[in-house]
Amino acid sequence: MSLQSKRLFRTTSVTLALSLVLPVWIATPAMAQPIGLPSLGSNASADLSPLTEQRLGELIMRQGRLDPTYVHDVEINQYLNQLGQKLARHAVGGTPSVELFAVRDPAFNAFAMPGGYIGINTGVIAISERESELAGVVAHEISHVTQRHIARGLTQRQQTSALMLASIAGALLAALAGGAGLAAGVAAFGQAAAIDRQLGFSRDAESEADRVGLQMMTKAGFDPTGLQSMFEKLMHASNLNMGQRGGNTYLSTHPLSMDRMTDMQNRTRNLSASSYQDSRDFAYVRARALVAQATNREDIRRLQDRLADEARRGSSSARSAANLALSELASRQGDHNLARAYLQKAREAGDSAYIARQDAWLQLVSGQPQAAQQTARQALSKWPNHVALAEVQARALSQMGQPAQAAKVLEGVLKRWPEEFPSLYQQRANALMQANEPIRGREVMAQYYVLTGAFPAAIAQLEQAREMTKDFREQSVLDVRIREVRQKMAQEREILERFGG
Repeated sequence: MSLQSKRLFRTTSVTLALSLVLPVWIATPAMAQPIGLPSLGSNASADLSPLTEQRLGELIMRQGRLDPTYVHDVEINQYLNQLGQKLARHAVGGTPSVELFAVRDPAFNAFAMPGGYIGINTGVIAISERESELAGVVAHEISHVTQRHIARGLTQRQQTSALMLASIAGALLAALAGGAGLAAGVAAFGQAAAIDRQLGFSRDAESEADRVGLQMMTKAGFDPTGLQSMFEKLMHASNLNMGQRGGNTYLSTHPLSMDRMTDMQNRTRNLSASSYQDSRDFAYVRARALVAQATNREDIRRLQDRLADEARRGSSSARSAANLALSELASRQGDHNLARAYLQKAREAGDSAYIARQDAWLQLVSGQPQAAQQTARQALSKWPNHVALAEVQARALSQMGQPAQAAKVLEGVLKRWPEEFPSLYQQRANALMQANEPIRGREVMAQYYVLTGAFPAAIAQLEQAREMTKDFREQSVLDVRIREVRQKMAQEREILERFGG
């Protein structure tokens, strides 16, 4: 598979997102421009309804969760979503619905898709020296959502090749039907890379996102200089790499001019200085992002050297995070004794949910499920919302022969995070199967398949579940669920066939 074909989230998912919108012209009343914000003069909602935009985002996201670059790390994605929600609460005009996810790529890139889905490359997290820098990038992308810049960009997509769009639609339709598998969907994104140059938002849209994002992050309590310093890093790196083939992905889709930089500097200068202190979570997640993007031996060797240096020279939180990341790397290589030694060093700065999760995990993989369960349970009493701790506890319970309890633990997590962690549905379904609840297990597995775009597989699970029961009420509930999945599948097919047939 070519490099372009693998770049589902780095470049092409937004291309597809904007391309899919082309034939969908649903007239709706114009949305009012928030008071005090600049108007770009485009009546976006007259071209694309919010409901259609949401459906498009869901369609792309479901296929995207199966892409190799999608990061399934629970701790990274939970942190990103909590950061995004903290910022979104201070958005102008109400709190938007956003879902953030990480992409395994060391390049500096972030992007907003239809429906409020926002991808953040691990490279953005890794390069952030302060939490306010990362918050600035996230606030900027949330602003693209609140200002409906994707819908406004429709006018820039009108000259796209209909043949190319039909090819993309055909590949996605094949993936939707379950006949061609993931390869067809990824191939479609590879074809979409050919129109990557049309992705970029206009300079006016970028300036608007700067202003709205700066206002959002300041109200949320972050240092307003964070966004400015990230863009200064980006421009510096771009200047160093000038002339190299390919250019910078982020700058190609987010044009950064001196006028924007000057405007940002002036606005930041007029804001009150912030004494925001980075959360310890930021240090741990930054280190985990570095680990996530180390995919070969040479990367791991360089990362170990870097982490060892940070463990010696960094702040207290940075030293703890670096040692915890070294523990993670040692664990992956099967050296549990070394992993425990690094874990102990990480504890010197104090305990945390991340340290407790690694402790429980090492106990689990060392064949001590009871100890792992106890460690996770005690830690959850201190940090009840840490999803990764609950995941390890559920795994330990299953290994202890208590799958029903494991399923109950995961049920509590999924009630709070119903879409962000699809793999937990799969884990819960397996626990229910082990607990001799095959009908419920298949229902939950169907939810996993829906979230990953495998509708035929979801329907098959629900039909199997229906055949296993003679209870009329249970059959009725399953019949309704089957109709809902079929309807969702038909709606997505209809959207694609409007321009793919």
